[in-house]
Amino acid sequence: MTKNFVLDTNVLLHDPSALFKFQENRIIIPITVIEELDRFKKDLNMLGRNARTVSKFIDRMRREGSLAEGVPTETGGMLRVAFDGDGAALLPAELQGNREDNQILAVALGEKVRDENARIVLVSKDTNLRIKADALGLRAEDFESDRVDVEELYKGYREVTVEKAWIDAFFAEGESIPPVGGEDLLPNEYLVLRNSSSQSALGRYDPARRKVRLLPSFKEDIWGVRPRNKEQHFALDILLDDSVKLVTLAGKAGTGKTLLAIAAGLRKTSDDEAYQRLLVSRPVFPMGKDIGFLPGDVEEKLKPWMQPIFDNVEYL
Repeated sequence: MTKNFVLDTNVLLHDPSALFKFQENRIIIPITVIEELDRFKKDLNMLGRNARTVSKFIDRMRREGSLAEGVPTETGGMLRVAFDGDGAALLPAELQGNREDNQILAVALGEKVRDENARIVLVSKDTNLRIKADALGLRAEDFESDRVDVEELYKGYREVTVEKAWIDAFFAEGESIPPVGGEDLLPNEYLVLRNSSSQSALGRYDPARRKVRLLPSFKEDIWGVRPRNKEQHFALDILLDDSVKLVTLAGKAGTGKTLLAIAAGLRKTSDDEAYQRLLVSRPVFPMGKDIGFLPGDVEEKLKPWMQPIFDNVEYL
């Protein structure tokens, strides 16, 4: 039986593609959600970007029909924008008013009045809104279709067990065809190669030659920096490779991402002269007052955001 999903604003701000993840079911967007998206759309952060994306999706779908009657979705369902209508009168006195959450509840209740046999489901990332919906006799769910198993995420490397003879030959030749367990390697994917006698080696897959290359040992430091673990070893190796035009490093604060990137950049500009200039930047996402409210000129305003970079350069 087809379900009717009433979406909260936070679902769409969390994942704009949520509009296309309810298969052949009906999606109901309360008008107050559209108003909330409008308030977020000017923000320069991810929420602002997501709000603009959702609005573009809905506007594109609007051309296929009437949002009041419902427009078809790419997955065979239908999307409709709804007002609270008869649902507002069904809210208890404690929930009356213009608060957005309560207006969303009113839309869900109104849908039940519109069709007593309809299966209405309120979808929200807000725990308290789900609690209130349940108290009103509405079915409520969290939006979980975007959850990913951490074990399935690409880490940039994999561990492979090999024979002792394979590692010995790998060290001797400096490269080898991929071992058993590495047949589906991605371009520039790293390997931690181990055998039963505690031997290990680090390698990187070269897609052009279809071989695994032994990583350099970095016995000589790079601007005073040497890798202290396998992840830093991988990072420094790829950062110093001129054939790789874009490198993305992910990790917790303090793991050396910025330090390694700047050290590699200085090596390439100052020592190897492979590049004429090193540009270091970082996005400005204020945690407190926005940058315009801070005292001083532009340099003084930017100093709190740039200080971690200055600290790393000073260390080098």
